[in-house]
Parts: sequence; C-alpha cells; structure tokens
Amino acid sequence: MKKAIICYVSFSGNTREVAETIEEHLKNINFEVDLYWIGTGSIPDLSKYDLILIGTFTWGEGETPEEMKDFVLDIGYKPSNVYVFGTGDTQFGGDDLFCIAAEKLSKFYESPLPPLKIEQSPRGAQELLVEQWIKGVVDFNDKTDKG
Repeated sequence: MKKAIICYVSFSGNTREVAETIEEHLKNINFEVDLYWIGTGSIPDLSKYDLILIGTFTWGEGETPEEMKDFVLDIGYKPSNVYVFGTGDTQFGGDDLFCIAAEKLSKFYESPLPPLKIEQSPRGAQELLVEQWIKGVVDFNDKTDKG
C-alpha cells in the first residue's frame, strides 16, 4: 500500500479542510495517509512516504507563514516527491497575491505539477478541483515510479 503524508499549516481552518479533503480522496484510492499539522510536534520522517503534500495559506501581503518557513528549514533537504496546495482570498491582494505562498513553495521544492489553489474553503465546485488535482498528482507519481 502506498503512503502519503499531508503536512499543513492552518489558522482559519480552510487549509486544514483542504488537507482533510485530500486525505479522504487518497484513502478512497487505497493510500495509507498521515496528517501532520505543522507546528504541533516533531517533524515526521518524510523518507518513508511515496507522496508528500504540503499545504499553506498566504499571509498578509503575499507572505508565507513563519511556521511553514520553520518547517521547510527543519526538513533540511528537498524531497523530490513534494506537491503543494494552498488557500487564499482574492479580496486581499487580488489575483497577483492569490495563493502566492503555495506558488513559492512549489517553486522551492521544484514540484513537477502546479500547486492546487483554493479560494478560502474547498466546498462546492472547489471540491472537484481538489479531486482533479489529487488524481493528477497520483497519476504523475505512478508514471514517475514506472520510469
């Protein structure tokens, strides 16, 4: 059975909700999934996971939360199987700053797929975006594994 970890930072609960939605979709396709709320304990051993999904919100005027920055530093290396998701709100900063922290993390980790960007909460039509994104992540990862 493949293993995934979803590491996320969330203050309002939106990013947590996306993480839980991703968890549900992965479990439905027979992944073993661990959730890790960044800032609540020691960093898990990421080397034992087939997929590493990292979620963040965008803070202030396009900043990455300090907890996420600390997490990245604490990891100490760049795993090659990282996929990024983020939440944001276009009413603060418009499209230019929307989920920019997720963009920055995706670029930093050289993630092979664009980050998932969710406006506030993954409810309604946005839940379909989560489902499509995770399917793309799993399909891409499967192709990479088969080499």
